[in-house]
Amino acid sequence: MSMRSQVYEWDATNYGETANISTSVGRKISIFVGDVGNNITKPAETSATEFVVIEDVAVTPTAFVNSGTSTDYRGLTGSLGTGMTGPRAFVQVRINTTDYFLDPDNVPNDGIPGSASPYPRSVNFQPSFNLYPDVYVLPGQVWDVLVTWYNNAGLPTNATACVSGSLRCFTKYTLYDGPDALIANKLLEMGISINPGNVDWYKRSLLSAQ
Repeated sequence: MSMRSQVYEWDATNYGETANISTSVGRKISIFVGDVGNNITKPAETSATEFVVIEDVAVTPTAFVNSGTSTDYRGLTGSLGTGMTGPRAFVQVRINTTDYFLDPDNVPNDGIPGSASPYPRSVNFQPSFNLYPDVYVLPGQVWDVLVTWYNNAGLPTNATACVSGSLRCFTKYTLYDGPDALIANKLLEMGISINPGNVDWYKRSLLSAQ
């Protein structure tokens, strides 16, 4: 199968590791190979015969409430005196060494806040941001999804790390491999959006031409 839709969920819980999550506040953490939470063994990358389309990214949301009156809000842990519940987390996409989301002066920022693209989505937290257009990862490129958070007091913690589910990130992408990756590159040259429907359309057009 040369066209696969895939999802990846990252949880900041260290699953028995002794690392203290508070030391990671304010720095960008890779959800794939960072030193926090569940990881894989090598960075996400495309081979010479692969093409990846990142379609969605989301992270645990944050809410602001009346300061000093609540220790939690809609399932988010509060930090008294700040009026903030949740981790104040942001999610960024990086291709090779280039961050995708930039300030107007082209300086990279922390990315999209969880309040705009929450994970998980629920009745309480709905997205106001959609990753459009999709992010294309060309053959041979290394890509990553980075999480930055600032409100460590918004994370309920156990002895070694945050409680499972209190800081999570999600990404959804489609991997095109082999002939489908070649078609994806051709669609990119033609200025046509790369998605499974358009890849199938191009296949049908080739067959009808013959």
